Amino acid sequence: MHRKHDYTYKSMRDEREYGLYWYSGLWNLLRPLLVALGSLILVIGLGAGIWNHLYGTYVAPVEAGSTEEVPFTVSSGESLTRVANHLEADGLVRNATVFKYYCDFSGFGQKIQAGNYLLTRGMDIQELADQLTRGDGNPLVRNITMIPGWTVENFAQRLVETGVLESTDTFLALCRTGENFRDYYYIADVLATGNVSQRRYVLEGYLAADTYEVYTSATEEDLIRKLLSQTERAFPADEQDRAEEMGFTMDQILTLASLIEKEAGEKDFARVSAVFHNRLKAGMKLESDVTVHYVTGIPKMALGQSDLAVSSAYNTYQVSGLPVGPICAPSQAAIVAALYPDETYVAENYLYFCAKEPDSGELYFSRTLQEHEQAVAVYAPLWQAWDEARGIQ
Repeated sequence: MHRKHDYTYKSMRDEREYGLYWYSGLWNLLRPLLVALGSLILVIGLGAGIWNHLYGTYVAPVEAGSTEEVPFTVSSGESLTRVANHLEADGLVRNATVFKYYCDFSGFGQKIQAGNYLLTRGMDIQELADQLTRGDGNPLVRNITMIPGWTVENFAQRLVETGVLESTDTFLALCRTGENFRDYYYIADVLATGNVSQRRYVLEGYLAADTYEVYTSATEEDLIRKLLSQTERAFPADEQDRAEEMGFTMDQILTLASLIEKEAGEKDFARVSAVFHNRLKAGMKLESDVTVHYVTGIPKMALGQSDLAVSSAYNTYQVSGLPVGPICAPSQAAIVAALYPDETYVAENYLYFCAKEPDSGELYFSRTLQEHEQAVAVYAPLWQAWDEARGIQ
């Protein structure tokens, strides 16, 4: 009996010790995890508290839920710092510095666009930055481009299409007479010529091909003056000296450059220039198809006798020498080509060129009329097919 009791007591003690050992091991295992979890919850709580404080102090809308519109203007060339300061002064952001750093780190810093905006104090800094960089306000300025080869009519139409102007009428009337721009010496020179009345537009060729930033409030005269001012930079003093050295006026070089611009791709500018210079020197008519296109408004590849017979001071199949004035806005490259024709083609007296396959833009150059007529016989069917495919008769 005694031995049995001892055995039973020992077994119970062993079981109790084993159970305590098991719970102790589990606790030792879980304790670090629980401590870490508790610390994490504490950190998250503290972080959330700090974030809520920072958000509420610097980032949150000034008046959450407000839909009252506040006019806000970003002027052209205005720095991000100035924009941020104005936002704070107008009560649209809580802190200008925070807005500025947000825009910098978010990549918005260089994207804010000038314009008149309607913002609300219910917008946070992200929403404000997004709207100011989308430029969906009424812009104060916009970019306009005069593409090389465009006429003043092409440009006027684009100004209407882009909403810069409501109508082409006033713009074209100003370009037609040029009278309001006599203070530009080169326009005064054109107006002093005896053939000014024969020009379709006195300012044709003088609205320099380039991209411009203009105020949306600009008038037609403001726009024209902006482009005329660039003409002085597009035709600097050294090029004027070169023109005089060659015996040409600025107007004549711009006229020649406008033909070159329309006749060829840039790679052939200097060679086309050489042909024109050689023909002028020889007293030959230029016989440039693009001058007929300017008169008729039809870009026809295969000109017929009725096209060649069009009576106009621009039609170089009818008039000797250069046409009465430019037929488009030439690029700087075309102006340079007019001043510096290909020396080899000048020396070898190339007098003719014609288009090859129309879509290729390539030209075939010839020295003699016989060679030129052979080339025309080869390529004329391609020109006719090109016209027919486009319904041009």
